[in-house]
Amino acid sequence: MVDISGHLGMTLLWLAPTWLVFDQTKPAATFVLAGLPFGLGPDLDLVFSRLFRTIRHHGIFHTVLAVTVLATIVGPVVGTLLERVVGGSDWFRIEETRDSYRFGFFAVWIAGLSHIFADMLSAPDIAQAVEPFWPLYFESISFDLVWYNAAWFNWGLLAAGIFVNVGLFVYKRDSSQIAAVTNSD
Repeated sequence: MVDISGHLGMTLLWLAPTWLVFDQTKPAATFVLAGLPFGLGPDLDLVFSRLFRTIRHHGIFHTVLAVTVLATIVGPVVGTLLERVVGGSDWFRIEETRDSYRFGFFAVWIAGLSHIFADMLSAPDIAQAVEPFWPLYFESISFDLVWYNAAWFNWGLLAAGIFVNVGLFVYKRDSSQIAAVTNSD
């Protein structure tokens, strides 16, 4: 289990390949920024555990199933909101509604999966282990690479996530400028 900075860093790392998928930088930036808050999604169990005693941290919310259900429900809402707010601009060039749904789904899904993976790196120090493939596989999966709340690890993940995304942004921006100059000759 890592803290918020570590989860955001891992989310940035998992969303970073977006820069290589999109042709332009602004839609890639929109995807990364839209997905970033959902890297904290599985920790909704901390809120719900206060309301319902049967919900535990690293339980059902920390599964691929729960993240997929969340992305299926919330993702289209995210895509629709983006389409309404920045649709038609350079930041969000989606032609069809189903594509905006897909955009939102993948932003939420990838971010949520990154959270589960980050928790697998450090659980079960003081938190319960993660069972990411429940109900298909009932065993916990943990790599136990780092102690919970290790500041160097959490801040290092955040720094790495920012560094990789900024680096890919610069690379993508520079390569598209070179292509524009080459095409104009």
